Amino acid sequence: MEQKYKIPSQTQIGHVHLKVSDINKSLEFYCGLLGFELTTMYGSQAAFISAGGYHHHIGLNTWHSKNAPPAKEDGVGLFHTAILYPTRKDLAVILDRLIKADYPLTGASDHGVSEAIYLNDPDNNGVELYRDRPKEEWSYNSDGTVVMFTKSLDLDDLLQELKVN
Repeated sequence: MEQKYKIPSQTQIGHVHLKVSDINKSLEFYCGLLGFELTTMYGSQAAFISAGGYHHHIGLNTWHSKNAPPAKEDGVGLFHTAILYPTRKDLAVILDRLIKADYPLTGASDHGVSEAIYLNDPDNNGVELYRDRPKEEWSYNSDGTVVMFTKSLDLDDLLQELKVN
């Protein structure tokens, strides 16, 4: 693949918009469990939620999906939405919330550059909750590419962050 254009390095993905089957169930998950804030409703068919007062990080709608079954696991579509936490302690806090709510995890991985917890929302959409390691802790191959891998994340070690002041 020849690359003729490089996207500006400051470019960010601003938000994700998910088709859901039930707005209220999705709001219970994203706001009630994960702690996002409802910024606005668009009638009864769409909700916009954020962290820290941004207009929205996640849009939820039932425009074409009200009461629909989840997407097929072996079909095309979104694999997961990744939600970046600012610190390892913040990731430990949400892990503790999930454990106390008895919410099932689908995985937990150390990727070398990041640590991640995986789960599904009420519509079986994949959700990754993660934190990046500082770049100084990343490893690189001899050709300059980043070393990434998938190893089991030690959840007990992560929860030790809650004991640090």
